[in-house]
Amino acid sequence: MAKLREEYNNFLKDIEKNLKNKEDLEYVKVRFSMFVDKVIDEMDMLVDYKTQKMNEIEQKQKEIDDKMSKMQQIIDNIEKDIYADEGFDFEIICPYCDNQFVIDVDEDKTEVECPVCNNIIELDWSGDIEEDSDCNGSCSGCHGCDEVPEKEQQEDKKQATQNNDDKKQNKEENNDDDM
Repeated sequence: MAKLREEYNNFLKDIEKNLKNKEDLEYVKVRFSMFVDKVIDEMDMLVDYKTQKMNEIEQKQKEIDDKMSKMQQIIDNIEKDIYADEGFDFEIICPYCDNQFVIDVDEDKTEVECPVCNNIIELDWSGDIEEDSDCNGSCSGCHGCDEVPEKEQQEDKKQATQNNDDKKQNKEENNDDDM
């Protein structure tokens, strides 16, 4: 603003130097002052308008920042819920002593020790049930031993049918002897 004031004063001095008629000089000074006042008023209004708009933008930016902060808190809470550090509990029944106990899920862990009988239990996190060829049917851990293979079921049915046939034949023979 200081440069503008200096330029204004230089302009007035230049007019005074170049205009010899005092009436014309006064008229130009007054008229020019009015013009400059109008320009300055317009500039002030423009500065006020821009200041008001900047304040509105800053207020909206603050509101957006507050909303973003709240959203980030919600996202952080969701992330904590999904990726909780405390882990999940997994229930295990010891195949050796039938003790039931709970461990935290840790897919890097491949075996765990039973807290009662101290036997080592292998862990399979894949969820696949593998056929254990060494299974002797005496454990209660996998519940797979109670299932009888289809071939054995067919053989059992044949044996039952044969037994029924034998019983019928024996009855018939006994009935023939009785007559």
